[in-house]
Amino acid sequence: MRKLAVLLSGSGRTLDNFHERIGAGSLRAEIQVVISNVADVLGLAKAKRYGYPAFHASSDAAINRILADYDVDLIALAGYLKLYGPPEALRRAVLNIHPALIPSFCGAGFYGHHVHEAVKARGCTVSGCTVHFANESYDEGPIVLQRCVALEDSDTPDEIAARVFAVECEAFPAAINLVDAKGVEYFWNRVKP
Repeated sequence: MRKLAVLLSGSGRTLDNFHERIGAGSLRAEIQVVISNVADVLGLAKAKRYGYPAFHASSDAAINRILADYDVDLIALAGYLKLYGPPEALRRAVLNIHPALIPSFCGAGFYGHHVHEAVKARGCTVSGCTVHFANESYDEGPIVLQRCVALEDSDTPDEIAARVFAVECEAFPAAINLVDAKGVEYFWNRVKP
């Protein structure tokens, strides 16, 4: 069972998903702490309501000081909109979800609605999400899993976002379960540098 720190920057929809799946027994994890780089966001209020320790910390150093007080073996970036530098002991244990099929529509500037607008503008017939380990560059760490959704020509960026988020709700917990089953190093070792 993975011991999670959840980092977020907004409403906490992914936190909701994790909390529900942990309660249902389909996500093999325990949330130890929730941290937001943005003060007073809904995600922190939800974390407190669920009974998780919840903190605001605006810098990597402040986040890492908080993490030092908790038994964490995996950090989940759950709508965390900043490049994050973890403590050395967790350097390879930061999992992120990206709302596109990496290597398409990723990297600096490709987050949230910007991704779905770019997918629409390109005329893509599929999109999806990618769960990957994070490193010091945006969206370049080893991929854990991807899920695909079919698109219609008439889909708006908002409709694309809704379809992709629906598969994100399945993919992120599935990826955490895969990491729990195979171990972190399995995914770093299967890719070529």
